[in-house]
Parts: sequence; structure tokens; C-alpha cells
Amino acid sequence: MKNSLLVSASAAAFILLSGTALAQTASSSAEPDSDAPAQDEARTSANDIIVTATRRNERLQDVPLSVTAFSQADLTEKGIVGYEGLAQNTPGVVINKPTANFNNFTARGIATNGYGANLQGTVAIYIDELPISANGNSTIIDPNLFDVERVEFLRGPQGTLFGSGSLAGAMRIITKKPDLTKFDVAGLADLGLTGSDSFRQRYNAMINVPLVEDQLALRVVGFYRHEEGYLDNIGTGVHNSNTLKDWGGRAALLWAPTDRLAIKLLASYEDSYPEDSSLTAPQLGREKRNSDRPDIFSGKIAIYNGTLDYQFNGAHLTSSTTVSRFNQKFFVDLANTFAFTVPFRLDASAYDKLFVQEARLVSDPGGRFDWVVGGFYYYKRRDVDYAYRSSDAYLAARGFTGLPNDTYQLFGAHAISHELAGFGELTYRFADDVWLTGGLRYGSTDAQAFTEDWGYNSNYLAAALTPGFTGPLTITPISAAIGDKVSANKLSYKISASYKPSSSLTTYATVATGFRTPLVNARAGAVSVVDPTDIVIPYGANSDKIINYEVGLKGSWLRGKLTANLAAYLIDWSDIQVQANRVSDSIQFATNIGGARSRGFEFEITAVPANGLTIGVNGSINDAKVTKLTPIEAAISGATLRTRLASPHLQGSAYIRYAHSLGNGTQGWVAANVAHVGSFPGLFPYVAGKPGVINPTYDYTDTYNNVTLNAGVTRGKLSATVYVENLFDDHSVTYVHPEAFLASRYGTLRPRTVGIRLGYNL
Repeated sequence: MKNSLLVSASAAAFILLSGTALAQTASSSAEPDSDAPAQDEARTSANDIIVTATRRNERLQDVPLSVTAFSQADLTEKGIVGYEGLAQNTPGVVINKPTANFNNFTARGIATNGYGANLQGTVAIYIDELPISANGNSTIIDPNLFDVERVEFLRGPQGTLFGSGSLAGAMRIITKKPDLTKFDVAGLADLGLTGSDSFRQRYNAMINVPLVEDQLALRVVGFYRHEEGYLDNIGTGVHNSNTLKDWGGRAALLWAPTDRLAIKLLASYEDSYPEDSSLTAPQLGREKRNSDRPDIFSGKIAIYNGTLDYQFNGAHLTSSTTVSRFNQKFFVDLANTFAFTVPFRLDASAYDKLFVQEARLVSDPGGRFDWVVGGFYYYKRRDVDYAYRSSDAYLAARGFTGLPNDTYQLFGAHAISHELAGFGELTYRFADDVWLTGGLRYGSTDAQAFTEDWGYNSNYLAAALTPGFTGPLTITPISAAIGDKVSANKLSYKISASYKPSSSLTTYATVATGFRTPLVNARAGAVSVVDPTDIVIPYGANSDKIINYEVGLKGSWLRGKLTANLAAYLIDWSDIQVQANRVSDSIQFATNIGGARSRGFEFEITAVPANGLTIGVNGSINDAKVTKLTPIEAAISGATLRTRLASPHLQGSAYIRYAHSLGNGTQGWVAANVAHVGSFPGLFPYVAGKPGVINPTYDYTDTYNNVTLNAGVTRGKLSATVYVENLFDDHSVTYVHPEAFLASRYGTLRPRTVGIRLGYNL
């Protein structure tokens, strides 16, 4: 049935392709399609795209930053629907993706491992004005990318404009505003087949309605995804267990009563539910995993935003207020801790409440001085209910009694964090072709954790590991507790000098900083009872810091037929935040260790050697290593001097596309994309707290090449694209999980997928 549906859809596309070919034959003497040259010209002007990476509208060509921008057309044509596709097409970036909704970006080599347990991410992720990135072992939703204005990936620290968490970069998903002038409808359906029997369905729709011409408009987007899994879980006996269901939508209302004032109200919701993890166990065979029950990392996010824009004489004011709710499940089977002899499961349900307010005033362009000044406030409360569980069958078999159900430990906790900052950037133009920019951000952050006054603990694990133990378990109530508050005041800065030797060439040199928020340890001050001379658990981990030195060039030649964006950087990373273990008793705690250095070169080059033919290549060469480490820091962290950080030496992609008019307003095109990612280690080589002992989970990802082919036609309002993803059905390992409690620890490429995308755009 699934094959029939896909074949039928593909047949319809090929009928359309055949029809356009016949139309071309019938009109061979006709003039070329007038729309084709315009489309090619748009493709040669990538550096002319307008971005807001500096909080003002600027041509990408003029922004003294390493920025990759994706338009909606780019996303649709390349089949990019989430983080994975963005990373494969952005130089210097890799995605650490164990499974859906569990993603961390690494940019420019700034990562000790791809998991980042309990550590703030090093790349900030924004949906419009809302930061959605979180700690490494938290669910981070992979949002729908249909009907977005663009996606901007800023590489290098963005501390001055985007605050904490943008240690190595920031990714911004910018949704489209309502159009006040015209009625518009768009739709996109994607039907695909992974392997032999895994059916993929993606449906997206948009409608834009001007309610009052030039003053009031409504834009509504809806989407639904049902992607059947491709892994077999031998523990649960489920075929294609890692199925993903994702649905939601957003509505935006734009009111512009005058030429100066605009108010936008937006509400969005997304429910993403993967039915099992996508991590595999290669020793079990291809596309196999093992767990006593499904691992579930789901998320439901609701966003409500009000944005006011007002044009003063000489400056533009933007005030954005966002309220968000994010409910998530972090359900993971930990039974491999005891080789599946003892049931050991964690059900963690988290509930986030966020409030974000930002106001900024941006000068109008055209003078000697350009400036941005603003303020930022962030509040987050996260409530987490923890349930550590056994199984009814095991409890009965061992004769364990006294528990109300299969939950042997139950408690609740919540954490509250704030960030308050003021920021500004000032640009002085010595001449039209020379300018200097300086930026500052000063802010305070704090966080505090609380244990709720309910719940209980038991001696279940001790009893389970004691041969012959039977009978009632000991139940101990959990008391309320208030953790220490951790706070810090941070100053970030950026200095950039730019020079335009010609209107088509921009060069720049930049020094910029970034930071992460400090962390607090629950057992601060604890002395080892095994060895009192061992280190005392510290209060917490201070902010780590980055200084990024960068030079770059952005150019366009041959009337836009050749463009290049080049950047070279040197990054000093000091006081690196890590999770460490004390040597004497293996107690885990957050702390800072030594330093690292990352050096690299990034490039994006696009050429149009002939009408309709576009060739692009982008990539990065990176060397990131630990450069400063004391013997004690090495012992507690598992690192060594010269240890590689968790990033590839070489990463990038190449793209070729040929488009040709088929006559009668129809254009056909074919394209190929090859993404390359080199091998890199998943973590530090030694067991934290056990000097000289090789970590049994230490491993490297594979070097891989992921090839995608596309062919399509566009005729008026309609488009059809047939595609093959992972053409050679590569099964390479793309992620290594550092924790031994998982039996399945490896992320792999999705198997070969063939499909068709059908689009309509009024």
C-alpha cells in the first residue's frame, strides 16, 4: 500500500515532467521563458540577501560576521526540514543528534562532547526573539521550517547581541510576517519511502489574508508530519520503532495603522513525539537497537509574542515580548548500567515557563554613525518530576514489597533562572569604504534550584544488587531543600574593522567574546570519606570564556557570477566547563578545567559558469585541542593535553544545479548535493576520576559522505520535485553517546529515502 501511494505520486510528477518536455518540443521556436533569467540572477546574488544578524537590516555582503543564510526557497529545494539539513549545509557546523528532539550544535570545534550533560549549549538557538536552547541533556525541539523568512547561522561568539549560550554561535529561525497587500496561499506535500517499508508523510499549508488593505493582515500556517521509523527494537519487539509524529501551526496578525507604527501578534504551537530513540547498537546488526522499553524525548512548545515597531525620525524602535510554555518528556531506559539484570528506568517530565522581553533602538542608516542600543530580560522556571522505576514483574520475582507501584524513587524539583542585560553597538564610518564597529553587553545571570516537599526514596538498587535479598523495601521521605544561588556579572565585547576596496568586496577583522552561565553543585563542600585529602567538591563551575580572533572576506565578481565568503579564525577557550568525577569516590560535579585552542578556515563559494548552471562549495578546516591542563584537572575530567575536541578536521558540502526553460512558462532543474563530515571523538579518552583508565565508551564517529539528488519542474503556481536522500544508503556513525547506561549509543544516517515533493504557491 505504501509503495503504491509513493509510486502513484511519483508517476504524477513524471507525467508533469513528460508534459513539459512535450510542450518544449511543440514550442521549440518560442522565445525562452522570461522568468528563467530572473531566477538565475537571484541565485547569483546570494551576498545581496538582507539579514538582521547585527539587529539591523543589512546586506549579507556588508556584515562583518561569518553568517550563512537560508531562504525558504533554499530550504524547500534542498529538502531541509530541521537541524540536520542546516548543519550539513553550513560550514564549520556539525549536529550532534542522538534522536529527534535531542540536538546540540557544535560550531568551530567548541565542544568537549556532543552530549553536554547539564551544561548550557555552546550555540544559542532562537525562534524569532525566543531562545529555545537549553542544557545538553534536555529536550530541544526541532521546529518546523515551513514558511520562514530565512534561517541565519552566525558562527563565532555572539555574546554582545545574543547573550549567554552563544559561546560559539547563534542560529536564528525567523518566521514570515503577514503580507498587508495581497492574498496568498501556499502548500507543500512530501511523500517518501525509507528503506523498503518506512513511509514518510509531510504536509504544510499557509494562507495570508489582508483584512484591511495596507493596514491589517492575518497569516496562518499549519503542518503535520508522520515519519515511520526505520529501526527495530529487539528489546520491545517493535519494528520500525522510532516513528516520529509532529504537528502544529502558527497564526500571526499584523496591524500597521500608520507608516510609522506596526504591531504583530503571534501564537504558535508544535507537538513533536518520537515513539522511540534513533540510537543504534551496531553489534546487533544494521538498524537495530535494544532497550527494555522505548526511550522517548518529546516536546510540546507554545509561543505567544507581541512585537511593536515604531519609526522615529532617525531611529527605529523594536519591542518584543514573548511568553512560552514548553512541556517535555525525557524517558530513558538505564538498564544497561547493570547489563539488563536489574530494571532501571527514568521518567522525567519537565515543564518550562519562559518570559523574554527585549527592546532595542536602531539608528537609520546613512550617517557617519550607526548605532544599536537595547535591553534584555529573561526569566525561566523549570519544574521537573522525576520517577525512577523498576518493573512489576521484577519486583514480584524478587519478592520486593512496600512500594506503591513500580516507582522506587519519586521526587520533584524546580529551578529558576534570570538574565538581565544591556547591550549596544556603535559603528563609525571614516569614509564610505572604511568603518569601525564596537559592541558591549553587560549583564547579570543567576540560577537557583529547589527540591519539592514531596516524594520518597528507597533502597531498591542496593537490594537488587544484594543476592538473596527479599521482603519489604525501606521507604524514606524526601524533604524540601533550597539550593545555593549561583550568579555572575558578565561583560562581553566585540571590535571589528571593515574595509571595502570596491563595491563588490568587503574585508573585515574582528575580535569577539562569549560566555556561558555559571553552574552550582548540589554537594558543594562535601569532603571525601574515602580519602579526606582528595579535593573538596567546589561551589560550582564559573563561566567559561571565549575570545575569537577572525579575519574575513566577502566578495562578488563577474557581475555576480562568482561569490565567495572566506573567514579564518583563532579561538582561545579558557576555564572550560565540564562534568567531572572525584578520584576517590567518583562523585560527579561541575567544574572548570584549563583551556583549549581552535584554529580554522571557513569558505563559501558559488559560481555560475553558464546560464542556468550553479555550482557551490562550502566547508571548514578545523583543529581544536586541549592546550592547558593540570594533572588534577586531567584526573577528574578524563582529558589529556593535546586531546582533540569533539569536532571534525574537515566538514562541508558541494552543490550543483542546472535549470533550463522548458517553454510555456515551465522551468525544469536537476541538482546534486554532497555533504562531507570527517571523523571525530565523542568524548575525552579516559574515565573521569580514574586516571589512566581508557573510557570504555570512548569512540569516534565515521567519516561519511551523504549524497542527495533532486529533479523538479515549476510551472506557474505548481512545482514537483523527485528526490533521493542518502543515495548510497550509507550507514555511517554520526554520533557517539558518552554514557554507558545506554545499550544503544550510536547515531547513524537515515537510510536511503526516495520521494516526491509537490508544491503550490499562489
